[in-house]
Amino acid sequence: MEIVQAVLALIAACIGFALIARRLNLPYAVILVLGGMVLAFIPGLPTVTLDPELALAFFLPPLLQGSAWRTDWRAFRANIRPILFLAVGAVLFTAACVALVAKLLIPDLPWAAAVALGAIVAPPDAVAAAAVLARLPMPRRLVTVLEGESLVNDATALVLYRFAITAVAAGGIALGEALGAFVLVAAGGIAVGWAVGRAAIWAFRRLEDPLLEIAASFVACFGSFFAAEALGFSGVIAVVTTGLLMGQLQHRALSPESRMSARAVWSFTEFVLTSLVFILVGLQLRGILDRIAGYGTVELALLALALSAALIGSRFLWIFPAGLIPRVLPGPGSSPPLGHLVVLSWAGMRGVVSLAAALALPLDFPQRDLLVFLAFCAILATLVVQGTTLEWVIRRFRVAEARMDGMPLAEALARRHVARATLAEVQQRAEDILEGAVARDLLSEYQDKARVYHGVADGGGHAELEARMRIRLAALRAGRRALLDRHGEGELDDMMLASLEQELDLEELRILRLLGATPGR
Repeated sequence: MEIVQAVLALIAACIGFALIARRLNLPYAVILVLGGMVLAFIPGLPTVTLDPELALAFFLPPLLQGSAWRTDWRAFRANIRPILFLAVGAVLFTAACVALVAKLLIPDLPWAAAVALGAIVAPPDAVAAAAVLARLPMPRRLVTVLEGESLVNDATALVLYRFAITAVAAGGIALGEALGAFVLVAAGGIAVGWAVGRAAIWAFRRLEDPLLEIAASFVACFGSFFAAEALGFSGVIAVVTTGLLMGQLQHRALSPESRMSARAVWSFTEFVLTSLVFILVGLQLRGILDRIAGYGTVELALLALALSAALIGSRFLWIFPAGLIPRVLPGPGSSPPLGHLVVLSWAGMRGVVSLAAALALPLDFPQRDLLVFLAFCAILATLVVQGTTLEWVIRRFRVAEARMDGMPLAEALARRHVARATLAEVQQRAEDILEGAVARDLLSEYQDKARVYHGVADGGGHAELEARMRIRLAALRAGRRALLDRHGEGELDDMMLASLEQELDLEELRILRLLGATPGR
């Protein structure tokens, strides 16, 4: 019972901290970590410890698969060069810089342990930057590169992290052997992830039940991770591969109801797991500080400051020289403008993957508590310093694009294409002997819709579309009120109310989506 009560209390605290973050207009990861630190020092609360194996095996697979599921594969593939430049090159360079600084400052720290620390803090996390990027109309290619980097860099860092831990246990490892093993575990992870993803899609097409399909998506998530790990491959790469494959094939393998339900369930899961990781790290701070009490406060502060500076500075050192190389990083011309380089360099907030990896260090790892503390401070520094100023940097260097009025052209053209296809189908059925009369009654409705979207795609018609949607929304809400009145009078049972209300809710979501794409919302 105690563990259930503790988890419920933590989730309640996460909700409260998330509300505070929204009110202060700050990344909620910052408030969650700070809130966990405050809770850790409340008298009477027990010291929190987290099983290292649980940190990676339970938290990481769903978080990584959720991110991969949402990835735009075509945009990802089109920008694979800058994504890999950051997700592989920048991660390895950052890990090397942090390891070098850590070794210089802590001479008795083994090199493999220093590399493990560098691997922990090397990968930036898009979750921390997502809220800022969503509020500003950034160049789409820049956002794609940042999101793609955050998906692949976790795999790079955690494979390096795994080799560093193995090297500590074995007393060393040859560089050539490590490179060969890196290729093997990566290729094996891709193969396992692809196989599990294909099996999941095969199951989706036969289950034909949203609840069973969502359950199967979680089985695929953890199954790909544990299967790859059991075979000696990268579970992280396997999970990412599975998520990418299922995300691309979901449109044909899942029903509309399944896709909507899966989106809601996975969003909830990501919020809970991300929030718990951040707050659990804050809660463990008291125990960590007690175990490193032998270090002076000034010494700890200087170590944390030096490593945080190395972490932030190394990304600038890697990215800015690349601005001189054509087509390596995204930009409107052969080379990206200064503002793009600054934003790419400054969008380096560390997050849940780094925290989970720090917590997953073996309990007998050399100077584990000091490394966890330093990783925690580096992550906190990037969240507080970079996370709270990223929006200012974007505006200061004029990277944000002017917000366009009306529906984006690509969406308008797609809606016109859909409207034409649906109209053609109704017109064809209007000639049918049995269905012709009914189809002819519907014909004017589909002709009208095609006319409106044709105008929107040609650059006009936005005002008419918005007016239509607002009238539909008002009528829909009036219908919901009438439905609730009928239910209140006892003329409608709860099951029928839920069924009819779901239809109205789906229609309202569609209308609100359209209003969000038109001016004057």
